[in-house]
Amino acid sequence: MLNVMHSAADSATPNPQWDDLIKLPVSNTVQWENIKTQLDLVLLALETFTGIGSEAMLSAAINLNLESRVPDRVALWRLRQSNPLRRGQGGRKKLDVEEARAIVLITCYLAKQHQELIRRAVGLLEKMAEKNREQRLAPLRYHQAALLGDYIDAFCNTYQERMEEDDQITTDLLTNLALKLLVDLLFYSAPGGHRRLWLALIESSNFR
Repeated sequence: MLNVMHSAADSATPNPQWDDLIKLPVSNTVQWENIKTQLDLVLLALETFTGIGSEAMLSAAINLNLESRVPDRVALWRLRQSNPLRRGQGGRKKLDVEEARAIVLITCYLAKQHQELIRRAVGLLEKMAEKNREQRLAPLRYHQAALLGDYIDAFCNTYQERMEEDDQITTDLLTNLALKLLVDLLFYSAPGGHRRLWLALIESSNFR
């Protein structure tokens, strides 16, 4: 379970966005396992759409003064392995609240850097959906648009490589997940995106 106590490190606020996240309340009824999963999936969508890797994530951590939370590739890998859907147990660790905040800020920072590309893809998706509605066509054929098709292929392939096998996860489900996360990334790339992502994680992970 995440340690929701503020450590001494919180007193040295890395940046105003970090302070924003500290101020947002965290309920005791939050399912932290779900937050670990969702954070890793958002990053998976970002990296498979933009082609960024661990170097870009670590560079973002430095620019955001978060290198103490995400100091190197091994630390980043272990943080992402905290996703319970991931294959393998060796690198898995508990994700604490400071590390979760750091991943949120890194994700939104990188999404903002690629905002125009994300916006173009979401706009293309909306146009395809509208055309299908007007012409009453069959389900969308995303691969007719290279930008969307390449992303969907990369997301599905990487998901299947990294996550535990699940017979209930179909290509259609992964495609829908990839597109939902792409739309979400557009919101996270906007001003205040770090707050939006953090609140979305908390809201979706609360016990009902």
